[in-house]
Amino acid sequence: MNKISLPENVRYIIGHLEEAGYEAYAVGGCVRDSLLGRLPEDWDITTSAKPDEVKKVFRRTIDTGIQHGTVTVLMPAHRLTDDDESDSGENASSGVGDNQSTNKTGGGFVGYEVTTYRIDGEYLDGRHPSEVIFTPSLHEDLARRDFTINAMAVNDKTGVVDDFDGLTDMEARIIRAVGDPIQRFTEDALRMLRALRFSAQLDFEIDPHTYDAIKELAPNLMHVSKERINVELTKLLMSDHPEYIALVSDSGLSSYISEHFDDAFDVSNEQGAPYPDIRQWIPSDIPKERYIRWGTFLRAVPEEAKLILKELKMDNDTINKARIIAGLFNEELPESIYEVRKTLSVIGYDTYYAFLAADECLSLQYSGEESARRLERIRATRRHVDAIRDAGDCISLSELQVTGKDLMDIGIPKGPEIGMVLHRLLDEVLKVPSRNKKEVLLSLAKS
Repeated sequence: MNKISLPENVRYIIGHLEEAGYEAYAVGGCVRDSLLGRLPEDWDITTSAKPDEVKKVFRRTIDTGIQHGTVTVLMPAHRLTDDDESDSGENASSGVGDNQSTNKTGGGFVGYEVTTYRIDGEYLDGRHPSEVIFTPSLHEDLARRDFTINAMAVNDKTGVVDDFDGLTDMEARIIRAVGDPIQRFTEDALRMLRALRFSAQLDFEIDPHTYDAIKELAPNLMHVSKERINVELTKLLMSDHPEYIALVSDSGLSSYISEHFDDAFDVSNEQGAPYPDIRQWIPSDIPKERYIRWGTFLRAVPEEAKLILKELKMDNDTINKARIIAGLFNEELPESIYEVRKTLSVIGYDTYYAFLAADECLSLQYSGEESARRLERIRATRRHVDAIRDAGDCISLSELQVTGKDLMDIGIPKGPEIGMVLHRLLDEVLKVPSRNKKEVLLSLAKS
């Protein structure tokens, strides 16, 4: 479990820093994921070299977070040679914003964040340190990190550095704060949600002392931006264990996310719901689409879904689709193919198929007459959708064989009436698809 094969670019960066007389290690989530047999999203490097010293070692760098000790080293995306990247020559650094992505290829280069060992100063806003202090000690750098499984470092010479028993916790499948959990969460309140998110992504339990600290400090989450909260909640819902969203309520964090978010956990609100346990609320086999996971989670409060997602600064596309999904869970499935076409005209094939898959996943969890009836309707509806798609039936205004200009040519005045007539014609075609012929539609428009 302790052996990690570092990517070529990472070995190159670490090796060149060591040749220049500095310490350097891969650190954090990339070490955790590698030890768990997961593919790291990116590779971060920590070093005893200060930012200006890192920039002297590598030719191509970007000042991504220089005030926090972070420099991004750009490496060729193809196989390296000493001609590609040299530890001598003029530095081509430039300043960009702190949101510069890492390990992303652009212009033939891949970026790796290299950060100086540091100690964080006092956290005045519950999210960011007032200052960072560079330190020559890897131990001190690891001590400031959030959880033991994220506080490990590795290089080829030393192997895994595990000063806080991250390996032990990993083997026990535990999320544990580094040091005092009260201090860790007081420093950065977002770490409380991160604990829950890691628990869901890794299927780990949260250490009792760490969890107690989350419950105690839950009100501090009010100081965290809604955008950052949205990111963590979405990652949790998109994980292999979306049912862990229950922890957001159990821990008390849900009361401090937004004004209406806590309402989503009142499962008694769902009309006729056979779902007494919030932990059954989102099965893991629900389709992994963001709007589907959010819509499924919010189905007890469809009338509040849009408001809740707006409070979380969610993008409009996800808001609109999730709102529709949440609402569909509270409606009877259509019995006629005409009603199915009407629904398709509003939400389209992809969203309807995804909803039916989610509804089926939920219904399969339960036995009884109601669930069996729902499953039968789901499968009948899917057969209707398949038939409509295979027949190529018109389900949208863009597929009508007449346009607004055609209607004006037969004397219908330009303005709102054109839209009203087009929608009336679409409804006629949804009832009888064979009516989607220009001459038939123009005749209907005149009537």
